[in-house]
Amino acid sequence: MELFDTHAHVYDKRFDDDREQVLSDVFAHLKYVVCPSENLETSRKTTVLVNRYPRLYGAVGIHPHETCHATEDSLQELESMARENHKIVAIGEIGLDYHYFYSDKEMQQKWFHRQIELAGKLDLPIIIHDRDAHGDTLRILREHKRDSLRGILHCYSGSLEMAKEFIRLGFYISFAGPVVFPKSTKLKQVAKGIPLNRLLIETDSPYLAPPPHRGERNMPRNVIYVAEEIARLKDLSVEAVVFQTTTNACNIYKIEQ
Repeated sequence: MELFDTHAHVYDKRFDDDREQVLSDVFAHLKYVVCPSENLETSRKTTVLVNRYPRLYGAVGIHPHETCHATEDSLQELESMARENHKIVAIGEIGLDYHYFYSDKEMQQKWFHRQIELAGKLDLPIIIHDRDAHGDTLRILREHKRDSLRGILHCYSGSLEMAKEFIRLGFYISFAGPVVFPKSTKLKQVAKGIPLNRLLIETDSPYLAPPPHRGERNMPRNVIYVAEEIARLKDLSVEAVVFQTTTNACNIYKIEQ
């Protein structure tokens, strides 16, 4: 099966001691991985890593937690990284986080707008982090509604009704380890209701390891457990889910399948 982990932070310090071994193992089991970034430092690390591994792609961007440090110079550097490296396939992860206010709402929203504008300028999709901010996330995306606006709601945690609004704007809905958690009954119902042609799978490694690896460092290869849960919820074969989610990911990132 040609699995695609659409969101794995493989630059993370938890991979520093064995990154090469981990990625060698990953690409024995997965077709592609996309590594999103959180700030300038991790964007730089991502651009280095994607050049070392043929089936690793990346995104550059400033996470809402990090927007308190953002400047126009940092945005210009992100633009240069994306223009100069064809393996940078998105701007992200960007968005809003109203659960932890490491940056205030005004600052988060300012740089969400600015990075959406950058993605439009570069004709790239956006990878959205949306935690406890579904209404403002949707409002801002609607303000930027245009033909080329597209992207992914990563590690989705909202309602089915909200997901349908994002899909109407041209977005894909991505599920990670939490959809596998036994107590995630509402999230499971949301995943069940998302059309398979608008659904993606991810790990958000090294975070959110699914059962049977709860409490461990999450690994991109664990994306298979997300695929298996989606297949169970939709009463489909795992092969069908893997094929369609990989097709969806290649479509949004414009990667040859």
